[in-house]
Amino acid sequence: MKKRDLISIADLTRGELEEILSCAQRLKADRKAGWSHPVLAGKTLAMIFEKPSLRTRVTFEVGMAQLGGSAVYLSPLDIGLGTRETVPDVAQNLSRWVEIIMARTFAHQTIVELAQHATVPIINGLSDLLHPCQILADCLTLVEQRGRLEGLKVAFVGDGNNVVNSWINAASKFPFTFALACPAGYEPDTEVLTRARQRGAQVTITQSVEEAVHDADAVYTDVWTSMGQEKESAVRREAFQSYQVNAAVMAQAKKDALVMHCLPAHRGEEITADVLEGPQSVVLEQSENRLHIQKAIMMWLLRQRQQSDVGQP
Repeated sequence: MKKRDLISIADLTRGELEEILSCAQRLKADRKAGWSHPVLAGKTLAMIFEKPSLRTRVTFEVGMAQLGGSAVYLSPLDIGLGTRETVPDVAQNLSRWVEIIMARTFAHQTIVELAQHATVPIINGLSDLLHPCQILADCLTLVEQRGRLEGLKVAFVGDGNNVVNSWINAASKFPFTFALACPAGYEPDTEVLTRARQRGAQVTITQSVEEAVHDADAVYTDVWTSMGQEKESAVRREAFQSYQVNAAVMAQAKKDALVMHCLPAHRGEEITADVLEGPQSVVLEQSENRLHIQKAIMMWLLRQRQQSDVGQP
């Protein structure tokens, strides 16, 4: 068995994803009951950051500690990934010291190269193309709030970014409907969308916010300008000005529709404060669930590695 990585949700089967979700639910319940699981004692996670982060760093670092292991934070100045040291050299060196690597990068190809050259599991903590850990945490949140993913409609209002691409991948694994409302020119990655639809994903892309959010079980949004796109901020504000999640938009979804946002949020731009902080909002639940899902991901990947090492099926 080859080592397993989490580069994209599309790389795992539905059964494997459900296994990770179930593990996260158990870990969360046990943590709240005061039970600990030091199953990764003696293991070390290397965390490579090209982009700053609150949720990604804290949840991975705390998660590893709660599982009995340790984490090493590596900033852009520590490595100089691709400049001071090549990606293959970084991957091969870290593989001699740690048991698992998480990377939060700009270029998705950097994640791919790390996985190609590392002999330990790689987790995509975020790239410009995909954000699988976030969407798995969001799926966990929907299961908690609605009891299922099957048959739900998730509507996203805004940019067809890495979060959207990973939602589309999730829709190719689970039987829910995903609808995106975005202005022309800001659609999701064509290859991701095409492959997901070939696998049966129920995905709608429209410029109409009303069409996307109609009868939605959850309405999701994200910042209009992601890290690395700052020079486009003025153009993007103009393009997305009619793609704000507010009370009027929520009125077009189901009466009890959930409000979702991966944070950080820009109140008054992609979402209004009253909606973000209102009774339908589950943004803090999403944030908390990053911790539990990432613990489950690390446990699952290292279990797969252990099985591979001993030659088990």
